[in-house]
Amino acid sequence: MDRFSFLNAIHSEYIEELYQKYLKYPDSVEPSWRSFFQGFDFANQTYNGKSLIETDKSSAQVNTEGISENIIKEFKVIDLVNGYRTRGHLFTKTNPVRQRRSYTPTLDIENFGLSKSDLTMSVNGKILGLEGVYTLQEVIDFLNRIYCDSIGIEYAYVRKPEEMAWIENWLRKNYNHAILNVDEKKRILKKLSHAVAFESFLHTKFVGQKRFSLEGGESLIPALDEIINHSSELGVEEIVIGMAHRGRLNVLANIFNKSYSQIFTEFEGKDYIETIFSGDVKYHLGSCNNYNTKKGKTVKISLAPNPSHLETVDAVVEGIARAKTDHDYNENYGKVLPILIHGDAAIAGQGIVYEVLQMMSLDGYTTGGTIHIIVNNQVGFTTNYLDARSSTYCTDVAKTVLSPVLHVNADDAEAVIHAVRFACDYRNKFNKDVFIDLLGYRKYGHNEGDEPRFTQPQLYKTIAKHPNPREIYRTQLEKEEVITPQMIAESDEEYRVLLDRSLEDSKGIDKATVELFMQQEWKTFDRVGADELLTTVDTTYPEDKLREIARTITEVPPGKNLFNKIQRLLKQRRDMVEVTNAIDWGMAELLAYGTLLTEGHTIRLSGEDVERGTFSHRHAVIKTEDTEEEIITLNQLDTKAKFYAYNSLLSEYGVLGFEYGYAMTTPYSLTIWEAQFGDFVNGAQIVIDQYISAAEDKWKMQNGLVMLLPHGFEGQGAEHSSARIERFLPLCANGNMYMVNSTTPANFFHAIRRQLKTNYRKPLIVFTPKSLLRHPKVVSSLEELSQGSFQELIDDSTAQTDKVTRLVFCSGKLYYELLKKREELNEERVALVRLEQLYPLHWEKIYQILDKYENKKEFIWAQEEPENMGAWWYILKEFRKFDIDVVCPSASGSPSPGSHERYDKIQHALINTVFENIK
Repeated sequence: MDRFSFLNAIHSEYIEELYQKYLKYPDSVEPSWRSFFQGFDFANQTYNGKSLIETDKSSAQVNTEGISENIIKEFKVIDLVNGYRTRGHLFTKTNPVRQRRSYTPTLDIENFGLSKSDLTMSVNGKILGLEGVYTLQEVIDFLNRIYCDSIGIEYAYVRKPEEMAWIENWLRKNYNHAILNVDEKKRILKKLSHAVAFESFLHTKFVGQKRFSLEGGESLIPALDEIINHSSELGVEEIVIGMAHRGRLNVLANIFNKSYSQIFTEFEGKDYIETIFSGDVKYHLGSCNNYNTKKGKTVKISLAPNPSHLETVDAVVEGIARAKTDHDYNENYGKVLPILIHGDAAIAGQGIVYEVLQMMSLDGYTTGGTIHIIVNNQVGFTTNYLDARSSTYCTDVAKTVLSPVLHVNADDAEAVIHAVRFACDYRNKFNKDVFIDLLGYRKYGHNEGDEPRFTQPQLYKTIAKHPNPREIYRTQLEKEEVITPQMIAESDEEYRVLLDRSLEDSKGIDKATVELFMQQEWKTFDRVGADELLTTVDTTYPEDKLREIARTITEVPPGKNLFNKIQRLLKQRRDMVEVTNAIDWGMAELLAYGTLLTEGHTIRLSGEDVERGTFSHRHAVIKTEDTEEEIITLNQLDTKAKFYAYNSLLSEYGVLGFEYGYAMTTPYSLTIWEAQFGDFVNGAQIVIDQYISAAEDKWKMQNGLVMLLPHGFEGQGAEHSSARIERFLPLCANGNMYMVNSTTPANFFHAIRRQLKTNYRKPLIVFTPKSLLRHPKVVSSLEELSQGSFQELIDDSTAQTDKVTRLVFCSGKLYYELLKKREELNEERVALVRLEQLYPLHWEKIYQILDKYENKKEFIWAQEEPENMGAWWYILKEFRKFDIDVVCPSASGSPSPGSHERYDKIQHALINTVFENIK
């Protein structure tokens, strides 16, 4: 082996570049390298100026002629230091119950061209960023303490020199070990004791019940306590937490101070007080509270409710945090801290984690950095980690956004606290995400009824003998004489008595209650059922003010060089109001936003390409042709409220979850998510199923989020036709949301305004048009906007009632195609009624129309979706008391054919059938 092979790991061109930088700006170079180059310059002068960087690029061999052995060894030591910094995390003491996998090469000094005889050599401490001179053995001891003890850190990929330097300086403090006073140590032990005792109490009193215990990861409780305390000293005033079910009850009890008696009542399975509320399992519930820190500050803390889709809550929490930052803290990201608590299998396996991480630095979605904590059980359900991921660590997704990761032994409570402080400081300094991988274990199976020895017999033999983190830390503190056995016994007894008393109190509670999440934000709103949703809402707006808004939003400041088409568009939009009185969909949408802005409601619109709009109909954000300066004419209105539009990352799942969280936090603002095509909304189906449709029923959480889903069959193929109406309608019940397929700009205008004109909030799903955006008949007058209201269904204004024998109900774009055909045929026996709101159905108005057409012989539902899709099955169920038939394409596994010719045949056949064989 070549005696200088250790230098192969050093990139010679990089060293040359660094050396040139040192020559020009010595202080800009990292201290250890600066120290080396100082020695190198001295050697250069001594040894005739021979360049240490002279290499044969093809063989990567260093020209060592004239270089002293001491200089060569300094290189070796630098390489050794770099080895610890980049690979030290592979050789740590971070796994409490498993033997670590072995990695090669190791950090043995022989792998760096050094030998045992070199252990006494003198090394300049500046290589480590220290003052003084040390032996190589001391250097190795320092490196092992910093990089290979209970904390292993990955950060070499971070790239930015200022971040690298900051991290290394932070780690050098006390050699990456915690400095804690007696009170801090006692606090950690108390938090650990409560975490352990709480789980033990539940295990004893509620035998066999699912609780998804924290046992094996109890150090999460002191970790959260320290994050709240430490971050509050850095300016954080509010913390939003998202986590799955593992350890959630413990967090609710020992961090959020949820009443123990209330928790025990939920374990006893008692019914809820409210009859219109079905509730959820105890380990999905959320909470809000104030946390009093050890230095007398108060921090607001929130734990978002979550479903069993483990990582869905991540996006929701980020949306909540962003909304709080925007609306409560004047966009100061240092005031609100999101914490996401993951399981090891989930963070490695769930794609939503990547989608959320990509939001980290984006203007529309950043929250100033998130602290991620992985409660690493080293098993997912029954799957070993070796079968659960291909990456080395479950946290390797962090590397995609260059976030540092600390792998920590969850049995070492002080190391956990130290890692937490690093995370808080790093997030505060760089406004980036940071990860803490808390390596522990799971004491029982996936739930307390499972038998883990079926699948991990050897592991669970080890776990059965392993002391919990509290016992380990108690033993340590007793040796340090920080505590005595008597002090521990008294504290344990006090907590046990509290739990016993709470259990007794719970037996006297007849009905369970669920606290309202974010009660303060929602205290002025009512909860209503389906009947109240049909009450007419005043959405009128003065016509003269509408004209003012129209003028303002069709003007740009003078001197702005606009694209010719944009100039024409602005003129056309002004003419819609001032000349033709024929307002199209895009203009009606902007006018709706303008009216809400003038009434003080901030609006946030996000999604793929929403600034312009997928179909180039919106142009809410205009760019100048020469400088690409962004102009938002809606923000020229005389109001303190703002309009925000953000083109999102190419994500449905993550972004919809984010916007749901944002809307949850800001009920007086309007939050809108638009799909690029409605077809793609199925990528976010989990958010729709678990939050949008069910959150009020499960958690009493209202939400006024608007979803705009472009829908309509225009021959664009299977992925550009259908927003899957058939998937939304079965989710509708008890007035949980609005479902609208509007056909007029005015009705869309009023539907949008209705969202903020009620004393309740419901999600609004709008199946928006594509071809109708520029259809000559799809226009509304200014009077219809200013004086009208939302119409749940629109009767056929041209039909002669006594001549109608076939009554056709339809929805959306198909109406205009049927209307065109009827005009061609001059057919008076067919009436076309538009069902504008699919849920909730306004039966009073439906009955009025059905009674009106008393000569009808046929009642038809017409749709352009295949028979097994669209609204037909829902219509059939709702109208089952009537003799109703359907006209639509035949059932299909695909929404629409890819061939435009075939599509035309199907569509023409559908339209013709509506007017054939009329009785």
